[in-house]
This record gives sequence, structure tokens and C-alpha cells, in this order.
Amino acid sequence: IDGQTDEKTGPLLETVLKPLWNAYVVLKRERDRRHPLDLDMPERKILLTPEGKVDRVVTPERLDAHRLIEEFMIQANVAAAETLEKRRQPLIFRVHDQPSLAKQEVLREFLATLGLSLARGAAVRAAGQPHQIMVNEMVLRSQSQAIYSPENIGHFGLNLLKYAHFTSPIRRYADLIVHRALVASLGLGEGDITATEDAELDSIAAEISISERRAMAAERETVDRLVAHHLA
Repeated sequence: IDGQTDEKTGPLLETVLKPLWNAYVVLKRERDRRHPLDLDMPERKILLTPEGKVDRVVTPERLDAHRLIEEFMIQANVAAAETLEKRRQPLIFRVHDQPSLAKQEVLREFLATLGLSLARGAAVRAAGQPHQIMVNEMVLRSQSQAIYSPENIGHFGLNLLKYAHFTSPIRRYADLIVHRALVASLGLGEGDITATEDAELDSIAAEISISERRAMAAERETVDRLVAHHLA
């Protein structure tokens, strides 16, 4: 898209890539209009030596191409939820409740110490300021935990009414439940969700929410230990 094409991408530029980026511009306009939670948190990537020791810790550059892919994945997740709901097919939503009043008040008091105000329904912008990372971290800590649930309460962080994990970057069981529900509701053949599983979505959602938290804690602890060992 920057004009540095090769023999493989050259023929795709006019027919595929430019229309794709034009569609992304439209999606981004809609995203900006609905004001989702936009925390630009740098993600650490740990590079290991062939012996398995930490070589270095880097923060990969975040490109518009990454944002494009994310935006289309979000739309796929919305489309999956809307399709299943329209066909009255039980499903597991990805839901995110708004922060509790107590957490909102703690965040408001913290922001006040930095000269930032948090009025109800207002946006806080800290981009480009010296304390941007700290503000983003505190806003993140003030959030409720996103979970899986057959009861839809919407997704506060993305500011979306209907959202299901149809295509997450790592294959999750929640994705497979939604895939199989689509197979059932759209009559796509074998591999559809069973009536028994439909009746057990509450317990399935609770179990995969717990598994997700356990996996996140393990990942966080592993990264912390590797970084600490590297610094030592």
C-alpha cells in the first residue's frame, strides 16, 4: 500500500489492497464516532537465544496494517453475533461490563492529581503527554473483567451492543462454539452444536472464562520472571 510492491503483491494493489484500505478508512471513521476505549499499551516481546535465554526485550512497532486487521476482525465478531441472534441461536457472547462506581471514583481521584478531569460520559485524552503510559495503565486497572457469557450485556470497552469471539488471534474454544453455532443455524453440514451443549452454555462460558484468567496469569508471571532474570 506504500507503493513498494513485488511480483506477488503488484497485481493485488488495485483490485484487492486499495479497496481493502478504503473499507478500513470507513470502519475507522465509525470507530472514531463511537469512541471505544483506546489504550495504546506497548506490548513487550521477549526474544530468546537458541539456548532459551533472554536475548533482549523489544516493543514491536504498531502499524496501520495491524489496526486494519484488528478492525476487520472486530467486524467479523460483530457479524457472527448478529447473525446468530437474528436466527435465535443460543451463543456465547464476549461481554464487558462498565467499571463499578467505586473504581470510577478511584480513577477520577488519580486523574485529578495529574490535572485531568473525568466527567461522566466524557473522554480522557493523555496521548503525547509525559504520563500517558501511567494513565493508560490506571484506566486499564479500573476496568471490569471481560468474560464469556450466554447473556448479552454488550461490550463496554469496544462500545458495541453485540460481540462474540468468532476470530480471535489465538484459537479459543469460545470461537469454536460460535463456529459450530453458525454451522447449525445456517445449515452448513457436519460439526454443528448439539442441543445438549446449547443447554450447557452457562457452565461452558464460566469454565472458559476461568481458563482464560488462569492462562493470562501464567503468561504474565512468565514474562515478569524472564524480564527480572534478564535485568538481574
